[in-house]
Amino acid sequence: MEFGEKLLELRNGKGMTQEELAEDLFVSRTAISKWESGRGYPSIDSLKEISKYFSVSIDELLSSEKLVTIAEKENRANIHRVLDYIMGLVDLMVCGLIFLPLFPHPADGSVFAVSLLEYSDVSADIRVIYWGLFLTLVMTGIVIVVLNYFNLEKSKRVMIALSMGISVITVLVLAITRAAYATSLAFILTTIKGMLLLKREKT
Repeated sequence: MEFGEKLLELRNGKGMTQEELAEDLFVSRTAISKWESGRGYPSIDSLKEISKYFSVSIDELLSSEKLVTIAEKENRANIHRVLDYIMGLVDLMVCGLIFLPLFPHPADGSVFAVSLLEYSDVSADIRVIYWGLFLTLVMTGIVIVVLNYFNLEKSKRVMIALSMGISVITVLVLAITRAAYATSLAFILTTIKGMLLLKREKT
């Protein structure tokens, strides 16, 4: 007997509706419906709650093979969540491009480094582009962290792709405008994100 059939049998044995069981297990009715119809399986934590609730062992609910599959899937999802949090934090580190002295400022025959807040040696249009790119990346990082927290996978993947695209554009713009230090930092951050993305896809 499959897990969904067992769950349905256990629920019917207690004379409960899907809504009532969902309430007691602190999950949605949709989750119960999905599990009973065989369209998905609960997490390890939910399995423990179901096992305790109906006073049956987890082995009675699921085969060991299926249990291993669920555990592996959950492990991958947890690794993805950690990597995505780091991805969002790397975007937040773009604040360094605003506040650190990374932009060249010639004065008295020497070249000093100043922050973007003090940088005035390029046109206003270029400064607007810098601000636009940096602030967009910071906002993207915040959104990725929030989406990751609420486990909104599809939206998160879109934001990660957008983040990578903006990062590459930022490196190119900084390189074209000859902001060497800022280009180096932006390139390092983009490389870290690329490695995180590669690790995510391989997991």
